[in-house]
Amino acid sequence: MIPNSLSIAELGDLIKSTLENELSPTYWVIGEIADFRQAPQGHAYFELVEKQGNQVLAKIRCNCWQFTYRAIASRFESLTGSGIKNGMKVLAQVQVTFHSVYGLSLNIKDIDASFSLGERARIRQETIDRLTREGLIRLNASQPYPPVIQKIAIISSPTAAGYGDFLNHLDHNPQGFKIYHKLFPSLMQGNGAVSSLIHALELIESQKSNLELEAIVIIRGGGAQLDLDCFDDYNLAVKIAQSTLPVFTGIGHERDETVADLVAHTRLKTPTAVADFLLAGFRIFEENLGLTLTRLDRLTRSTIQLANSQLDQINHRIKASIQNKLNLEKERIASKKSQILTAFHAQIQSNQIQIEAKEKEIKKGLELFLKQENRNLEVAEKTLSQLNPISLLKRGYTRTEIGGTPIHLAKPKKGDAIQTFTSNQKISSTITEIETEES
Repeated sequence: MIPNSLSIAELGDLIKSTLENELSPTYWVIGEIADFRQAPQGHAYFELVEKQGNQVLAKIRCNCWQFTYRAIASRFESLTGSGIKNGMKVLAQVQVTFHSVYGLSLNIKDIDASFSLGERARIRQETIDRLTREGLIRLNASQPYPPVIQKIAIISSPTAAGYGDFLNHLDHNPQGFKIYHKLFPSLMQGNGAVSSLIHALELIESQKSNLELEAIVIIRGGGAQLDLDCFDDYNLAVKIAQSTLPVFTGIGHERDETVADLVAHTRLKTPTAVADFLLAGFRIFEENLGLTLTRLDRLTRSTIQLANSQLDQINHRIKASIQNKLNLEKERIASKKSQILTAFHAQIQSNQIQIEAKEKEIKKGLELFLKQENRNLEVAEKTLSQLNPISLLKRGYTRTEIGGTPIHLAKPKKGDAIQTFTSNQKISSTITEIETEES
């Protein structure tokens, strides 16, 4: 052997003894867990990684033996509500070890669960602050939606219990309201959840016009606190905020709001609460429609009563006027007859024919006058009848409204529900096309 040379085993022993003599027994280090796996014997193996953006600056292999890992994992899950997994940033107590065959590694002695919760809260707050500065927090809340939402896109795992509860609540409501829904399946937790959720949102955006979608619903059935980390992701929050459709969340986690909840149009606690929110739109619209019909009925009755009262008044005035004219004419005739009888009593026999002719002339004039007055009365009655809204409907005209507003005063658009009233029917329909004639 060459003098002063070492074998590989000797060099390994030297490195091991040097590390044991020069380093402290344990260190607390911060790193992100990667390539996590658990052996059948119960040991855990992973890497601790330090990153700058997407660039890996350093990484070291780690192992956590069965007994230690069982205690650490149990305590970690009881405090955080989630198991140890890839992507978590942790504060770990480690012992630096060296093996001649396996090289340098860290033996995990403990993991501080409170650090992981604090780190998660810090990152979450930084995300909220950034979204606030960029004006995205309430951007989606400005998206309008119809009072009755009838077509929705659902983002959920198709096997999630929350998704099943949502559909059951929506499709079997006691009032029989119908809402068209299409599922855009997505992962709802884990490393691939963010990209899967963003892909689903992009797919909805590309199909919203063809499907005539009116809103997006993101639902899941709750879960551990750290299982919801994907809903605190900045890129996902931006995609939700910038959606051209209102986004309703029912993530099923009542203790904390996720960032996705904050940027969504409306946050509801559970999937069934989202279903109740959508169905409430139908109930409120139905109640308002009933109130509108009641007011319309009262207004119609009031208008008819007023028209009848006005007609009675006109009829009374016409009859009184005719009666007065008859009385005056009778008085005039009687006076004339008395004068004639007094002055020409002696000549009454000779003038009888003239008197009778005069009486016939007077009667004929009176009959013509009465006929003219009756015609005037008929014209007045016909005018009043034409003013009666029921008469217009009986002649074949109709009245069309949008949400209680006459259609010529509303701004109709495709998809609007309209109501058309005839003399004995109420017809509900939906605008499918609007043609505008240029004046």
